[in-house]
Amino acid sequence: MSNRKNSRLYRNFLIGAGFAALLAGLMAAQSGLKNSAAAAAAGAAVQAPRFEVDPLWPKPLPNHWILGSAIGVWVDTDDHVWIIHRSSATLAANEKTLETKQGECCAGAPPVLEFDQAGNLLRHWGGPGEGYDWPESNHGIFIDYKGNVWIGGNGGGDSQILKFTKDGKFLMQVGKKNARRKPGAVAGGNEGDVNGFVGGSNDEVSFGRVAKIFVDQKENEAYIADGYLNKRVAVIDADTGKMKRWWGAYGNRPDDTPLAAYDPAMPPAQQFRNPVHCADLSVDRLLYVCDRVGDRMQVFTPEGKFVKEEFYEKNTLNAGSVWDIAFSKDPQQRFIFMADGVNEKVKIIDRQTLKEITTFGDGGRQPGQFFGVHSIAIDSKGNLYTTETYEGKRLQRFNYKGLAPVTRLNQGMEGLWPASK
Repeated sequence: MSNRKNSRLYRNFLIGAGFAALLAGLMAAQSGLKNSAAAAAAGAAVQAPRFEVDPLWPKPLPNHWILGSAIGVWVDTDDHVWIIHRSSATLAANEKTLETKQGECCAGAPPVLEFDQAGNLLRHWGGPGEGYDWPESNHGIFIDYKGNVWIGGNGGGDSQILKFTKDGKFLMQVGKKNARRKPGAVAGGNEGDVNGFVGGSNDEVSFGRVAKIFVDQKENEAYIADGYLNKRVAVIDADTGKMKRWWGAYGNRPDDTPLAAYDPAMPPAQQFRNPVHCADLSVDRLLYVCDRVGDRMQVFTPEGKFVKEEFYEKNTLNAGSVWDIAFSKDPQQRFIFMADGVNEKVKIIDRQTLKEITTFGDGGRQPGQFFGVHSIAIDSKGNLYTTETYEGKRLQRFNYKGLAPVTRLNQGMEGLWPASK
């Protein structure tokens, strides 16, 4: 009798344990479902701007003109798109037979081009003229709040910047050409030259191969990304050109002592590497500086106080990963769009955290792909514009399609092509 009783108790125990295990399993599954739902909801909450490439923008240029290496883009207050390129100097002989009278096509377009929103060419000008020194290798373009056009240069003797009207009338040259060329050096000389005629990265008059210019309306100051030879941000009065202040990486006094080759495993360099490729001011008055070959972006106050930094694709060698930036057009400028001309994509970055959210684009020559994506700008509607250097020689437009959930870090060409009809 006692054995039967013990057997019955044991069976009851097993049944109870089974029910307990089943209940625990159900509770765990329910918890897992809740966690999965929470994770999905959290993932869906991460959103970023989405774009489609416009393969038919801009319209073909007249006069059998074609672009050379395109190394600057900006959008003015009329939503007109301005670019600067290197024209015939960067075209192969068989690309410019019209110029050499050996064929009907083609010829380099004038260096400065203006397009409307429909892609029509409106203005075209640029090149050597009276009263100023046109750059040996023009680089970067900016249209300020007064409608003036600013141009830099990164050729061997380009230690000056220029300001014109939108019609190409010369207004001002800041800096002296050849101020940093070594005695006996030739045009397009060694970009490692650091022993120039004058003060280098602490010069109060001239520059060292300027990459880009940004003019601040509030203070009427121009921020100079200086540059391919100097290692600084310089700030000048936008009317007189008088130097007001300058600084190097981390707000340090610039030092032109050559740096060791970039090594991602080593501590960050305490000076900028060449080139200092952008210096753009946000709506909350923070200056974002592209240390291109250092694979980093540094943030400063307008007075040059270091705030923070972030690295991108830190193992990128060659020409680096941080080429140019544009801010989104929402009131808070929530996003930064960063051109990466080695990895051939545009990064979308959270401006507050500096963290990369996602990327789009890929290497190649089809619409939406890149070969040397160099500069980036944005219009009032949020559409992006990119130019390509090297053999890319192209201007592209990416139409803004609103915010969308981020599905993966590197989107490549996903969603960039317009849906087929």
